[in-house]
Amino acid sequence: MYEAARTISYATDVTWREVNRVLKARSARPRLRSLLGGRSGAKPPVERTPLAEGVVEMDGEVVLARTARPERDPVLPLRVAAAAAQSGLPLSPHAVRRLAATAKPLPVPWPAEAREELVTLLGAGEATVPVWEALEAEGIVTRLLPDWERVRCRPQRNPVHTWTVDRHLVETAVRAASLTRRVGRPDLLLVAALLHDIGKGWPGDHSVAGETIARDLAARVGFDRTDTATVATAVRHHLLLVETATRRDLDDPATVQTVATAVGTLGTLELLHALTEADALATGPAAWSSWRASLVADLVKRVAGVLASEPLPDPEAAAPSAEQERLAIEALRTGEPVLALHARDGHAADPGEPAPEPVGVELVIALPDQPGVLPAVAGVLALHRLTVRAADLRAVDLPTGLGSGSVLVLDWRVAAEYGSLPEAARLRADLVRALDGSLDIPARLAEREAAYPSAGASPPAAPRHRRRRRLPPRHRHRGPRPGRPRPPAPDRPRPGRGGGPGQERPRLHPGRQRRRHPLRDPPGRLLLPPEEAVDLARTLETALG
Repeated sequence: MYEAARTISYATDVTWREVNRVLKARSARPRLRSLLGGRSGAKPPVERTPLAEGVVEMDGEVVLARTARPERDPVLPLRVAAAAAQSGLPLSPHAVRRLAATAKPLPVPWPAEAREELVTLLGAGEATVPVWEALEAEGIVTRLLPDWERVRCRPQRNPVHTWTVDRHLVETAVRAASLTRRVGRPDLLLVAALLHDIGKGWPGDHSVAGETIARDLAARVGFDRTDTATVATAVRHHLLLVETATRRDLDDPATVQTVATAVGTLGTLELLHALTEADALATGPAAWSSWRASLVADLVKRVAGVLASEPLPDPEAAAPSAEQERLAIEALRTGEPVLALHARDGHAADPGEPAPEPVGVELVIALPDQPGVLPAVAGVLALHRLTVRAADLRAVDLPTGLGSGSVLVLDWRVAAEYGSLPEAARLRADLVRALDGSLDIPARLAEREAAYPSAGASPPAAPRHRRRRRLPPRHRHRGPRPGRPRPPAPDRPRPGRGGGPGQERPRLHPGRQRRRHPLRDPPGRLLLPPEEAVDLARTLETALG
């Protein structure tokens, strides 16, 4: 289905582009005839603008030059594609077909010119997408990168993705093209972006499988051993930064040291940072936010310090704020949880930039120390559909004379999945019930999950209402007519009015044919005879190629 849709989309674009070109040429003919003095037989000269060796622009399209010899120049397909992307012009379908039919395969490893043309194509930004589609429609991409066939038109497993696997790879390279100034090796960033999910065509962890494939393809493209290892490492750990930043404690030195050991060098770290952002932006609108960006940037800063042999600062516990001490005193006095909600925005924006989006609401909870505090609080937050983005737990030592006992202060950063935030009073009431055992959180969560319809469940069938037979006007009078005796009762029950289980339904008039209803009739009924259906399917397959 994906491949058929892509074929139709590409054929539609090419067709309408050709229609617009023809219409534009026809509208220009009267003006040209007047300029040529009315000589209808003279043809206007065709302008050809050189773009690269063997590549020219003619009539708004990129075509091959008259002197181009694809059978002698294996780099020509990449040179044509790079010139088209750099100029922002579409590739001529005739030129692409000629390249696919006559161009020789590139030697392995590729020459330096071919590698540079590939990097130029990927670094062109949005103009790369239509050029890549034209190459893919004629099978040139799979000839250049054989492993591309396994991810071509492959659907994604996670619904957060907008594109198929192959289109997501191209979109990631497009996003990475705008981040090349942040890295020292833009060529490695673009190639790693194109190959970071190449392992999804194989079973198992796509990062592990992709590392092997990326190593082979990087060597095939012509990178040396060091650059090949860098590309393979970037593909293997392209999810490391975002998963660590959003799921681990960044104040833990072991977390930072683990990432530094996996990355290895500062150059690979900056490459992974740009690749992480490009991958998230190409995934979909729900995959990247200012909150995730700030966490990843904080992790990168800490890891860069470790790779630069800078000592990690010892995490010092900050002194409790006045509000936290006030809540702790209140919790110690009442013996029950006390909480407060405060809206906090993200980092301050630079002048001229839009204001950052809110990264959540700060929820401060103070309660006497007792077993099961964390599970109870986490369960209440899940029950109210609050997503936890950050959490901090500390024991507050109160001044002497205010009482004895330890008080826990939990500082959470939460955000509502959808809708508005719950009231603080409701959160506190449910937390009190969860701590004393009167609120069964697992059961409530299970009931809520069971209320959602499963993905594979079919909707309930609509009730079939019995149609009432509308009698003609002359039969609506139930009483005997004046001057006419009542007809004798039949020996058997009247059709449709009571009777035993063997009673038949009223039949339609013999001269009438029952119309097929698209919802009530069996779905297996064919609208076409089998022979015509087979012919139609073959015609569609031939038209779609």
